[in-house]
Amino acid sequence: MRNHEVVNEQKLLDEKGNIREPGWARKLIWKYDRKDIKAPRFRIKEWDYYIVIHDGKKDGTESFAAAFTISDDGYVGLQSVSLLHLDKENPSERTQTILNVFPMGKLKLPPSSDKGNVTYKDKKLNMQFIKTEEQRQIKCAYTDFSKGKLLTADITLQQPDMDTMVIATPWEENAHFYYNQKINCMKASGTVFYDGKTYSFNPEYDFGTLDWGRGVWTYDNTWYWGNGNAVVDGHTVGFNIGYGFGNTSAASENILIVDGIAHKLDDVDFGIPNDPDPKAMDGPEYNSTWKMTSSDGRFEVTFEPILDRFAKMDFKVIVSDQHQVFGRMNGKITLDDGKVLQLDDVLCFAEKVHNRY
Repeated sequence: MRNHEVVNEQKLLDEKGNIREPGWARKLIWKYDRKDIKAPRFRIKEWDYYIVIHDGKKDGTESFAAAFTISDDGYVGLQSVSLLHLDKENPSERTQTILNVFPMGKLKLPPSSDKGNVTYKDKKLNMQFIKTEEQRQIKCAYTDFSKGKLLTADITLQQPDMDTMVIATPWEENAHFYYNQKINCMKASGTVFYDGKTYSFNPEYDFGTLDWGRGVWTYDNTWYWGNGNAVVDGHTVGFNIGYGFGNTSAASENILIVDGIAHKLDDVDFGIPNDPDPKAMDGPEYNSTWKMTSSDGRFEVTFEPILDRFAKMDFKVIVSDQHQVFGRMNGKITLDDGKVLQLDDVLCFAEKVHNRY
């Protein structure tokens, strides 16, 4: 059944390491345990990624975003911090990434996003993701973020009881799976400090999103992902769209979260100009207007790019080619009951990524 909702708590994997019941859920229904995985440790991928966005149009200040990653991808770990300036007149970004060789579980990322802290520390970077009741805290100190300059962050995200996007999908190969949760609509407060300037988040209109993932991936993958949050006509609205993450015949990860309630969508086409081949990374016109459409007609928007955070690594065996594009979204979304909400200049991002790892 397409968009099959899983409602019963259960172990994620069966005795062969395959997903017991593929589909989507509003909470972490499936129970993940590394011991149940029937694949080599170097193939296991675990990550926590936070993106927090400030829309300066709301108060006449500069628009910006900050992103933080702690990941254990088996034979490589990628610990990353980004600071992005998102005013259309002068966009820019700075990303620093630390690579670790063969972490293979040493970071001890928790088996659930609901409890447990995530920590990474070395001579340059001290980063913590702290989970307490109904909130998350991001603490970061990067001693040499650029030319010896320190970046610090102390951000709090409020997480009341609400629906989230959770998906469990298999890959075509046995014992390969994708288990993922996106938590939208977390009101953001706190600051980032860098190069003599303080960047402040306002919980009245600024939000953070958590991308929490665990799985065993195939070697060569291309995916599309987009996410954003806003206050629309007095409603708290979040969306998550994407595809390319395994066999999604049971469910997609396309969803609207409105006032804490999930409204499930069917397939979404990102509509990147000149993007006929999903495997082609150089042909698409990332900085032109994207026209996103859904097969059920409930997500019909345009996306006007501001900044293409382009990054490419090629270590022969490990290749990553990323276009994470930040911009503003306009159009209409339709809820389960037929109510239409208009998105007006929502600051968000959408990406196309190709990885071999």
